[in-house]
Amino acid sequence: MQNAVILLVEGEGAGTNSPTSALKKAGYNFEVVHTGTAAFAWIESHGHPNLVIFDSSTMRSKGSRTCRRLRRMLGDTPIIHSRAAGTVEDPSIGADVYLEHPYTPRKLLNRVRALLPADITKEEIIYFGSIILYRSKSSVELLGRGEQRMTPKLLQLLEEFLRHPEEIISRRQLMQNVWKTDYIGDTRTLDVHIRWVRECIEEDPAKPKLLQTVRGKGYIFRLSALHPEP
Repeated sequence: MQNAVILLVEGEGAGTNSPTSALKKAGYNFEVVHTGTAAFAWIESHGHPNLVIFDSSTMRSKGSRTCRRLRRMLGDTPIIHSRAAGTVEDPSIGADVYLEHPYTPRKLLNRVRALLPADITKEEIIYFGSIILYRSKSSVELLGRGEQRMTPKLLQLLEEFLRHPEEIISRRQLMQNVWKTDYIGDTRTLDVHIRWVRECIEEDPAKPKLLQTVRGKGYIFRLSALHPEP
């Protein structure tokens, strides 16, 4: 969704660590602020952005308190939290994606593409690492393995996992977000669809490496199982 608005929060001395060049080259519409206070003021004046990138590595503090306040202000708006090398990830921040420097611009852009809302008025091609989703024709392609046709529901289910990599998604969440129901008394439909998704993306669906079951909790899409990003 190239018309989406990204709010980038980074220190004034970000220098070569700043993703501004990569975002500009990719055609994204973004605004830059340099403090948490400035971020809050921007949101109050302009409304919710479609995505926040918070780079604490370029600021004077980890920004944990600021990120928690952003989460309370923004509700479900996705947040990418970037931290300095060697610092400990803080899950209490409430970010959707955590990145540790150093990382490539491509890695950040892949996360941005995955988190931004889709533009249903255009031909939808969504890149996520070595996976490509073609929303308009309901198919998925893994580089080197060709294109697989999927039903719209299967594509929607796979997209739900791709937009929340390395996160455990409960069966209830999947029924709510994909099937739009709170009923989980009989989840055989979900089980079958999970199997079909694995048949499309796994080398060995019986021994899944990408879409794994977390017993008693739900499922998780293992981003680390994809081919490493340069």
